[in-house]
Amino acid sequence: EACEYLTKVLGKSPLLLKELDLSGEKLGDLDGEKLSALLMDSHCKVEKIKLNNCELTEESCSVLATVLSSKTILKEMNLNNSRLLDSGVKEICEGLKNPVCELNILNPAAEEACDYLTKVLGKSPLLLKELDLSGEKLGDLDGEKLSALLMDSHCKVEKIKLNNCELTEESCSVLATVLSSKTILKEMNLNNSRLLDSGVKEICEGLKNPVCELNILKLRDCDLTQKSCSALAAVLRSNTSLKELDMSNNNLQDSGVKKLQSGLENTNCTLKKLRLRDCDLTQKSCSALAAVLRSNTSLKELDMSNNNLQDSGVKKLQSGLENTNCTLKKLRLCNCSITEKGYKSLASALRSNPSHLIELDLTGNDPGPSGVKKLSDLLQDPNSQLKTLR
Repeated sequence: EACEYLTKVLGKSPLLLKELDLSGEKLGDLDGEKLSALLMDSHCKVEKIKLNNCELTEESCSVLATVLSSKTILKEMNLNNSRLLDSGVKEICEGLKNPVCELNILNPAAEEACDYLTKVLGKSPLLLKELDLSGEKLGDLDGEKLSALLMDSHCKVEKIKLNNCELTEESCSVLATVLSSKTILKEMNLNNSRLLDSGVKEICEGLKNPVCELNILKLRDCDLTQKSCSALAAVLRSNTSLKELDMSNNNLQDSGVKKLQSGLENTNCTLKKLRLRDCDLTQKSCSALAAVLRSNTSLKELDMSNNNLQDSGVKKLQSGLENTNCTLKKLRLCNCSITEKGYKSLASALRSNPSHLIELDLTGNDPGPSGVKKLSDLLQDPNSQLKTLR
């Protein structure tokens, strides 16, 4: 009966269709049970069904739940702009929970986000691996819809940029929901966005979730203080997927690095790259990071450029660099007020532990000719792995 009725309405047999569009008034007098019987028939090839702008009752939703609970090849159901009410959605959810249900898409919020971003970006975000919503591109798209899109099984986005965005604490809470959900997201760039410590605290709740597989987190110039370091230290103690953390251009101070230390030293921490450029650090931070280098074998790159470390700070770093547990490959200490004495400390450390460091960047310091020679000699030393010296 359903087949005959729909053949009249659509002009072709629904058994020939992969997409069945019954939006608006096309559903007509066809009751839910007959539609259900058609979709469950072994001859039916329908994978997508649209019931937009339909007056679906709670009883209709109950029938759709029966369809979802049955063995069909249905992959997508679009119920946008239909007056389901909470009671109708509750019925449909009962069908979705059934193990035989193979539906892939049932998320109006994700579809709204997809439509909006297609207009803004000029292409569907479902085709992208990197989603750049920096500046004003986020526009009126609220966090929950963006969250729905990123969590959709069809979404291939691995990197998201939200630079220079006015992200509120509420927005960060939504991002935390994304991080707590099963996605393929690997990199989140929030540089130059005014997150504040409260926003980072929210995001860290998501990062601590065991399902989170984020590898790279960029928080450069986000108006952060030492409080954010406490939250991120807790992440490093529990999250084994995070490999790169950039907190440059934030007022972390030595107290912030001291708090990060507890996370970096933890055996669960597998961080490989840490950037702390221009964070108002002094020699005290070098003591904390030297302790990290003596215990953490995963850290491969450390950038402390544009901080007032001085020779006394480098002397404290020396104890970490010369330790055999230290496997650091790249060290950047540009513009750190280092003189010949500091260069001597670095040369001594690299002669004691010559097997790992391959790149050392000391641009913008004042070592004098003798200081330069102490390190440049290592480039000729067959025992040293140092390849690049700036």
